[in-house]
Amino acid sequence: MKKRLLIVILLLGFLNSFAQENSAFQDGEWFKFKMSYSGFLKAGNATLSIKEKSLDGKQVYHVVGKGWTTGAIKWFFKVKDRYESYFDKQTGLPYKFIRKIDEGGHTKDIEIKFDQENNKAYVNNKKHKTNTVITTEKDVQDMVSAFYYLRNNYDTSSIKKNDMVSLNMFFDEENYNFKLKFLGRETIKTEFGKIKTLKFRPYVMAGRVFKEQESLTLWVSADNNKIPLKIKADLAVGSLRADLVGFKGLKHSLPIIFD
Repeated sequence: MKKRLLIVILLLGFLNSFAQENSAFQDGEWFKFKMSYSGFLKAGNATLSIKEKSLDGKQVYHVVGKGWTTGAIKWFFKVKDRYESYFDKQTGLPYKFIRKIDEGGHTKDIEIKFDQENNKAYVNNKKHKTNTVITTEKDVQDMVSAFYYLRNNYDTSSIKKNDMVSLNMFFDEENYNFKLKFLGRETIKTEFGKIKTLKFRPYVMAGRVFKEQESLTLWVSADNNKIPLKIKADLAVGSLRADLVGFKGLKHSLPIIFD
């Protein structure tokens, strides 16, 4: 019996070590993006960082995403956004999500706690001072954790053009079937040199911000990191582009093509 228990412990330790080694990211990873409006006007900056933490006795990754307007544009459309996600280090499933935004006077202040075992989302809308419990789909993701989940679990070695992947997502106070379409491989110029990328089309909810469902295009590095390098969005008014201009703490070295 003791031998069996020892074997199980060693096996679990090996699997955990293997999973960590093959992870696309790690504690301390950080990105900075420069954002421009309609191709030429500097619109702002955004950062994305990840750290290991403990939440209610569980080992999690804590991701914080921030975005803010800069320069002349903030005088007529000021943006200050903050997104946070706490997701399990092993499964990638979120336990807590925070969305606090101010976009030209349009504000939201929402905190969601996920009960993954019972498929429930406890939504605290701090702006409207309401608390609701909503049934979620199995293995639901939030909009931040989904990106990290796909980096670790979407095998891109043999994907073909027009391949689709979908996830159960919970956004604000509703369930949403998130879809991602592969558009092909492309080598792009970046701040760091030329990099081979995978080009995707995330299907978003059309409405106040996005012009239509196919308004977003995403380029991620075609390596083990799968880091976001460029994002282009057609908005209800104009277009927005985000380019990676700084990074640190990558799990794997980033392959750069130098001419």
